[in-house]
Amino acid sequence: MKFQVLSSDLMSHLSAISRVLVSKNSMPILENFLFEFSDNQLKVTASDGDTTMITTIAISEVDGDGRFVVPAKTLLDPLKEMPQQMLSFQINPDNLETYVYYANGKYNFIAGCADEYPTLRSMSAETNTFTMPAPALLNGIVSTIFAVADDELRPVMNGIYIDVTPESCIFVASDSKKLVRLINTSVKSGFSASFILPKKPANLLKSIISKDMADAEIQFDNKSARVHIGDYTVICSLIEGKYPRYEAVIPKNNTNCMIIDRQECINTLRRISVFASQATNQVKFELDKDQLTISAADVDYSISGVEKITCSYDSVPMQIGFRANFLIEILNTMPSSEVEFRMGEAFRAALIVPVTNNENEDLLMLIMPMQLADFGN
Repeated sequence: MKFQVLSSDLMSHLSAISRVLVSKNSMPILENFLFEFSDNQLKVTASDGDTTMITTIAISEVDGDGRFVVPAKTLLDPLKEMPQQMLSFQINPDNLETYVYYANGKYNFIAGCADEYPTLRSMSAETNTFTMPAPALLNGIVSTIFAVADDELRPVMNGIYIDVTPESCIFVASDSKKLVRLINTSVKSGFSASFILPKKPANLLKSIISKDMADAEIQFDNKSARVHIGDYTVICSLIEGKYPRYEAVIPKNNTNCMIIDRQECINTLRRISVFASQATNQVKFELDKDQLTISAADVDYSISGVEKITCSYDSVPMQIGFRANFLIEILNTMPSSEVEFRMGEAFRAALIVPVTNNENEDLLMLIMPMQLADFGN
């Protein structure tokens, strides 16, 4: 059995799917790549047991077909140091001794039997399938993943809730301190269903999706999801349970609205948060006519900082406290140059929205305020 493959193609695909592997696995065979080749295609699989990534690579000079497993390091480490060139794999079908020939040399190893590699769970008969543009899926993940919780007591919060409606796809994430909801109306599935995508496969999808890719096909049932895009397929177990009613916590009548330059606000927060308490990272917003004053203080170290920014605000003067790092995370994800803060009372959740949304998108972020009593004032 033999085939040829371009080293750069093999390296890029193996590097992408190797992110799913873990250093310590209860099943040693999952420290390997599964190779399956036939015709002019090589399929490579990597898995940690809960999440599986599959990629396909074009090959040439194929003689025969076969399946075998290879330790990830055995292939990746030499490929990292190899310039682009054609590689020739030759595999003895009797003992799986494998030779890899390249321009100036060769190396060999004994591959493993593929029969012990776990088989994928089949989807149930009640599978939902829809497609969405690759940029829409990428932006849905990027916009929400930073707000995913790490909560052992409430595992349903440890993923991105994807709510598919006939006319849209809604991405939601929350850690109880902040919440993100992104509605994309370019997705028309024609049905209503939902699932919770764990953080790890979401990050894997984020790493492989590029904005020039075509549509992503998404299949899911009550146990698992399969996302196929480009040369890659990601299959994962879903988080089971009912996601909280996120709409119930979004305030409807926050009437104190401020519009501000997003980057200027980020830069000011970074400067002033240096003087915030290390325990709370709290900054105080003081709003008056077309002016925002951001301040922070750490009474334990007798340090403080204050800075004024011009904004658009014509409501009642108010003070409200926030965690600076949460605000910076939120503002960094916003797509527009200006953002709008919608606030009510100082103890109620504040909303932050882009002044200009991306096409077919409606993005909303929520942040819980901090008691100014904790600020030392």
